[in-house]
Amino acid sequence: MTRFLSVISVGEAIKIIRKIATPTQPEIIPLSDSIGRALACDVTSDVDIPGFDRSTVDGYAVHASDTVGASESIPTMLSLSGRVAMGEDRSISLQPGSCVYIPTGGVLPCGADAVVMIEYCEELDDQILIHKPVSVGENKISKGEDFGTHRPAIKVGTIINSRVCGVLAACGCNSVTVTSRPRIGIISTGNELVPVDEKPKGGEIRDVNTWLCTGFVSEEGCIPVVYGIIPDDRDSLTQALDEALASCDAVLISGGSSKGERDMCADIIASRGEVLVHGIAISPGKPTIIGTANGKPVIGLPGHPASAYIILLVLVRELLKGMRGVTSSERYIHAPLMVPLKSVQGREDYVRGVFDGKFILPVLGKSGLTNTLLLSDGIIRIPGSVEGYEAGEIVEVLIW
Repeated sequence: MTRFLSVISVGEAIKIIRKIATPTQPEIIPLSDSIGRALACDVTSDVDIPGFDRSTVDGYAVHASDTVGASESIPTMLSLSGRVAMGEDRSISLQPGSCVYIPTGGVLPCGADAVVMIEYCEELDDQILIHKPVSVGENKISKGEDFGTHRPAIKVGTIINSRVCGVLAACGCNSVTVTSRPRIGIISTGNELVPVDEKPKGGEIRDVNTWLCTGFVSEEGCIPVVYGIIPDDRDSLTQALDEALASCDAVLISGGSSKGERDMCADIIASRGEVLVHGIAISPGKPTIIGTANGKPVIGLPGHPASAYIILLVLVRELLKGMRGVTSSERYIHAPLMVPLKSVQGREDYVRGVFDGKFILPVLGKSGLTNTLLLSDGIIRIPGSVEGYEAGEIVEVLIW
């Protein structure tokens, strides 16, 4: 059912966006090309990691029960029955009352259930004096304790970074199955817009949102496809949208949701599909459009760059995450306000802020100014159920 100019909550808008965010098809790529991509399936190691019980310290492998009561004044004496070399896979059986020297990462002898750090041992010929007791499992890692062959090491939807890449290598993955990178069409509308390489004159302004959206889409692991500046003309915008829908997985239309052009933009989207949302209880960004055209998501963003960026962060990111199959959470922190902050109840407000490591200070600039994007560290979220906060109250902050 079309929701034309019927304001809904941010929570409802996010639910609608998640429903239309169909994940892209999976593809197999080399591990070397996987940074930034999202796993399309769980990954399980082909071997137990580690493949053997091993020591986490340099020391002596022992039966923990043999060290009970050991102390600096009354050490426990054990017989040295051998030494483990790194990479050695020979079977050594440890008898009660004896110990074996073992380096960090060495294979634990059969029967040993703990390792005493070398700092707490003293070697006298073939006898070892133990000055500190250990408990069962101390200073050792059991076979398969890190990752096993019967449980996933990494879950579907995980974004591959350097740490994940290392685990994938340990699991024996020379190639990985990831979701394809969604192609996102970017259309910027407005008779007043000029390219960035032109100096504006009269009532003209440079096209900022094309590059704001392009950068954001790239940061989110998707492929931006720019269709340039489109005048506020029904035929021109219809043609641009059709071109974008033919080759992209979703489309962002910047400027088409402001008063004056919003009717035309919504009508064009509706002619190719359905307008699901036209108006959200959010500030800035109230006139945002969410719809589908030819079965693909289309989002109408505000024209002001600062307002458009809030919608990119709060709503478009949810769309791109869903299309990529990403499950990671947002970078929210909680911090006390440095000064009071007012809000309008019933509307979810997002206010830019500066974080000094302890307090968050609101940056109260006009909605059309872009300098606050650079002067801030993130945005303060004020739920629609409150009318603001007093100084010192804890608020939720989404870090850029």
